[in-house]
Amino acid sequence: MTLGSRRIPLTVIGGFLGAGKTTLLNHWLRAARGERIAVLVNDFGALNIDTDLIESRSGDTIALSNGCVCCQIGDDLSRAFIDVLASHAAPFDAVVVEASGVSDPWRIAQIGLADPGLSLGGVTVLVDAAALLGHLADPLLADTMLRQLKSADLIVLNKVDAVDAGALARVRARVSALAPATPQFETVQAQVPPVLLRGPALTAGPGPVETLGSAHACDPDCAHPDHGDPAHGSIFQNWSARPSHLFDAAALRQWAAAPPAGLLRLKALLRTGESEWSELQFAGRHASLRRSAAPAGGAAAVVAIGLHGRLPHGALIAQFGEQARRRACDAPHGNAG
Repeated sequence: MTLGSRRIPLTVIGGFLGAGKTTLLNHWLRAARGERIAVLVNDFGALNIDTDLIESRSGDTIALSNGCVCCQIGDDLSRAFIDVLASHAAPFDAVVVEASGVSDPWRIAQIGLADPGLSLGGVTVLVDAAALLGHLADPLLADTMLRQLKSADLIVLNKVDAVDAGALARVRARVSALAPATPQFETVQAQVPPVLLRGPALTAGPGPVETLGSAHACDPDCAHPDHGDPAHGSIFQNWSARPSHLFDAAALRQWAAAPPAGLLRLKALLRTGESEWSELQFAGRHASLRRSAAPAGGAAAVVAIGLHGRLPHGALIAQFGEQARRRACDAPHGNAG
């Protein structure tokens, strides 16, 4: 891979049987809106893709009308990655793997990241809020559940409508004890905002940074039809900046190794030398800094996302500095955890 070529973000969706992985995938595919997603699954039958999305089906591949595809993994996950990246003329915007209910999603992420064309978009693990404590108490299941929770960059407490306030508080506390550094998001029907799965978008030009992966810049009072909820500012906040100074790569790595609490996602394209650029990505627990080609517009950019009221604006301003601007925006579904 050449320095200027774009790495495709890889997202792994894990969770025990019945946690809501397939429901989440269907939501993401339904909300793709022009984003080309390649989904790798173990079994088409379990995925149950909405029939009106299916354009054609051939062997182990289903082509969807929105430009996305779903492919069965087969016996060799590494070969599945190679095949899906090489077999389509137009590049994908994201690659997503639905892990089996008993697998370790971090192991799958490591296999995918052996391909230099992929970068880590994050590992999302869903748990059934009504079943988690029982699973952890079962000696036959506890190890699987622990491995999945410790693999996660984001833990989704799904089906929170199926438990009362006391039980939900116990689930939150147990998850926090087992994975204290991992952000939690609570929802029903696995309705996770796509921005938490794919990360924010960066624009190339010198103007405002566009956020939440949308085609517009949000403010606390925006009523863009994509959001579908006039109260969306109550869920997420964005922070963005166009810093013009040089950054020290070693210092960026040190900062990313222990980022401030409250940060869910961060993506940045920064100058790390007179003629050198680097891409910084952070998702939940994992960060990466890689050399990158200069952006087309020649302007650096930083976008950060956190839950409303928890995004560490001061720490972000201290790290990335000038021309910082704050915007609040959410996605249409889910509740802050």
